[in-house]
Amino acid sequence: MSVLFATSEAYPLIKTGGLADVSGALPAALIELGVDVRIVLPRYGDLALREDQTTEHVSRIDVLGQPVDILQTVMPDSGVMVYLVDHPTFSARQGNPYMGPDGNSWHDNPDRFALFARAAVSLATAEVDADWQPDVVHANDWQTGLIPALLHEADSIKTVFTLHNLAYQGVFDRSTFERLGLPWSLWRPDGLEFWGNMSFIKGGIVFADRITTVSPNYAQEIQTPAFGYGLDGLLRHRRDALVGILNGIGSDWDPAHDPALHTPYSIKDLDGKAVNKAALQKELGLPVRDDVPLIVHVGRLVEQKGTDLLIQALSMLDQRDVQFACLGSGETRFEQALRARAEADPERIAVRIGYDEGLAHRLEGGGDAFIMPSRFEPCGLNQLYSLKYGTVPIVHSVGGLADTVTPVSQETLRNGSATGIVMDHLDVNAILWAFDAFIRLFDRDDELDAVRRQAMAQHYDWDASARSYLSLYEEITTR
Repeated sequence: MSVLFATSEAYPLIKTGGLADVSGALPAALIELGVDVRIVLPRYGDLALREDQTTEHVSRIDVLGQPVDILQTVMPDSGVMVYLVDHPTFSARQGNPYMGPDGNSWHDNPDRFALFARAAVSLATAEVDADWQPDVVHANDWQTGLIPALLHEADSIKTVFTLHNLAYQGVFDRSTFERLGLPWSLWRPDGLEFWGNMSFIKGGIVFADRITTVSPNYAQEIQTPAFGYGLDGLLRHRRDALVGILNGIGSDWDPAHDPALHTPYSIKDLDGKAVNKAALQKELGLPVRDDVPLIVHVGRLVEQKGTDLLIQALSMLDQRDVQFACLGSGETRFEQALRARAEADPERIAVRIGYDEGLAHRLEGGGDAFIMPSRFEPCGLNQLYSLKYGTVPIVHSVGGLADTVTPVSQETLRNGSATGIVMDHLDVNAILWAFDAFIRLFDRDDELDAVRRQAMAQHYDWDASARSYLSLYEEITTR
């Protein structure tokens, strides 16, 4: 089985979110199962290549009259082969791969990712390497949505398209479709046309042999108007090709062997948890107290993540003895509001704007709870990290959060299945209720210890996910 894994980001080479974590970990897990996986990725200007990491020139191809170089390297640690699509629209730009310094999307994103899609198709059809052709092309999110559309007539190559977040669809006007030189056969309601515009993500949904999402619950949610973003009818039409496969987490998230932590700990010895909490409080400038719950948050500061509701809730914590720490970046208004809250209440609130991988690990290791008030969450990774680290997740019951966190209740505490605090609906009062629910749990040492240990006993590794994907690949290539 050979697979070309097309993605717009992959950790540790380039990361803006969970897609990068999946794209770095899933191919490595598939290789462990004997699959010949190769990643294809744009050659961004800020690609984090190590000093000892070599790149080789494989080929130069022509994409609509533009010369595009294909380079080859290997993923650090895992050794997965990576093809890099080298073109100035990627390599000559620094910073975020999708947005300029002003925070707005690059004006030529449709051109850039259409070029990337055509380069991936050249790899898939053995135009670049005559000695290798994949059985399956696995495309991910809107940036690769044109790949299944361009490959749909190549019966020998099957395609899988994974929806990591349906909210980002790559919708552009008709003049963009015309400029990209795409086949006119794709401009139709059962093709790329979407209410008079074109949609990259629709190309993947319409033409892929199988569509996957990153949790079973999200696969059901996106077939409803509330979560379907105008594509719920199409997804219901293709429901027989749609499956939810839960993401996993990598071995680098393990409190027993995490070099970013002050002190390692495990389910058998939780003493290091308190040591990490004290070290984190000191690092963030918060009073070092073991008698107060420290609730943490890491993520993009956007409405999807409930950041606006969380900020409102923080302004109403005056009567609660609790600490809060946040790491993230996103919309300027949310960054400024969080900074203002921290400045107004420095004894209880600490905020770090930006992203720091080491601090993200220390927040998981030192926090007592991790709050995720997401309006929707296709899978979520931080709640999986939190479970692994015994940092009680506080979540809204949507998407993968509902699939992975068992709510604390009298019954689940009695039968030993509770792993977190779950909000059935989401607003400011629900977040305050969740804070209070965790404060009560924090004050009951035996119950808190039981919930932590049950959380840490959960297993969400990539092996199970990889086996599910391998079964999917085998199904579509042998039918």
